[in-house]
Amino acid sequence: MATGLEVNWFVNVAHAGFMRDCEMLSLLLAKRGKLHCIHQRVLFVFMLFKITSGSLKENTAELMAKYPLIDGHNDLALQLRILHDNRLGLIDLHNISNVATDINRLRAGHVGGQVFAAYVICSAQEKDAVRLTLEQIDVVRRMCTEYEEFELVTSAQALRSSKKIACLISIEGGHAIDSSLSALRMFYQLGVRSMALTHNCNTPWAESSSKLYQFYSRKNESLTNFGKVVVAEMNRLGMMIDLSHSSRGTAEAVLRLSRAPVVFSHSSAFAVCAHERNVPDELLRTLLFFRVSASSLKEKKGLVMVNLHSGFVACGGKGNVSVAADHFDHIKNVIGAEYIGIGADYDGAKQFPYGLEDVSKYPALIEELLRRNWTDAELAGLLRVNFLRVFEAVERVRDELVASRPAEEEIPLSEAANPCRLVLRPTKAVIPSDSSASLNTGKVVQISLLLFALCAVLVQQTVLM
Repeated sequence: MATGLEVNWFVNVAHAGFMRDCEMLSLLLAKRGKLHCIHQRVLFVFMLFKITSGSLKENTAELMAKYPLIDGHNDLALQLRILHDNRLGLIDLHNISNVATDINRLRAGHVGGQVFAAYVICSAQEKDAVRLTLEQIDVVRRMCTEYEEFELVTSAQALRSSKKIACLISIEGGHAIDSSLSALRMFYQLGVRSMALTHNCNTPWAESSSKLYQFYSRKNESLTNFGKVVVAEMNRLGMMIDLSHSSRGTAEAVLRLSRAPVVFSHSSAFAVCAHERNVPDELLRTLLFFRVSASSLKEKKGLVMVNLHSGFVACGGKGNVSVAADHFDHIKNVIGAEYIGIGADYDGAKQFPYGLEDVSKYPALIEELLRRNWTDAELAGLLRVNFLRVFEAVERVRDELVASRPAEEEIPLSEAANPCRLVLRPTKAVIPSDSSASLNTGKVVQISLLLFALCAVLVQQTVLM
């Protein structure tokens, strides 16, 4: 009988892909004089492994060809600023070094739609966050219109029908609008269709899950009155509300208020990895229904798009495809597969699990979920159908609110005061006091007397002439 070491050796050889079929394995065993020793079940297991592995890859390729992935969050634009100062003329987006995203790898990963984030750092808050955000929107618009493989889209229908790599623009962090509803509306006009209310810093009107920055710290007010107006205006515009990076209090307040479904564009399961950026089970359930009274539930049907960053899926380790898949299984068990998507966060984070290093690796994840008995319908939803459902629902709410006027509220200066915020006030006429009026009257009398005397002199001279 073959020893355990010999059997392990052959299994490892098979797994590495060096044996093409059982005939080659048999020839190798015969050459080693061990063919009579190996049990028939070893060959059966090998054949089963080969057939199953091959069919999984084929099924994955067919499924992703039919349902190209829409990924909810990518930070390539940030890397273009850091590495190339947004100078697209200096690089070829088909093949870029030192990043996880380029056109060739997006195509290899069967990506049919990508939400590109226009992100600026929190330290730009109270400074030039609006300008920097405009520059990031500019670079996304340029790359998605200058390369024929991309198509810039701004509607669910355009996203659904695109035959290219469709580009959507999101803003990552509400500090980008500088507490201005006008800025929010102008970003929408430029093509922005999603905004995360916070990043790693509070805004004057919403609270972050992170304590990294000390901006606008407050207690018991996760979403201010102005923040509620921002949510309502995003509903009116048809802009998706992204709760990744928001505190639990802010997320719960938004879920109570928003008429449209919301998304967590790049967050994983807190129950699997207890990180502040991940979503607890209780909050996951509110994506479906939110209790508005003891006997009433409000339907939401939102979406959580799982982040693949090692820090959020492996809790300190690097992890692998299986560890990442655990988050999908957990969320599926809690709320169902129809409320899950993928928001990998490539180029926004530095470390990803083994086998998921860049955007070309999405098929490995889908193959793993197939291995875990996810159905084709569940995976079609995960890949794109669920995101399209939410986007279309957001647009329906927009259409319902078409008669509503744009919000004109301004944030109180006491809530958003900073040295760079200019406050414009109308000029007021100065009404003189009684004393100043008396003084001015005296001056007028003096001037009048002088003019009268001058006129008298001029008349006298004229007579003498």
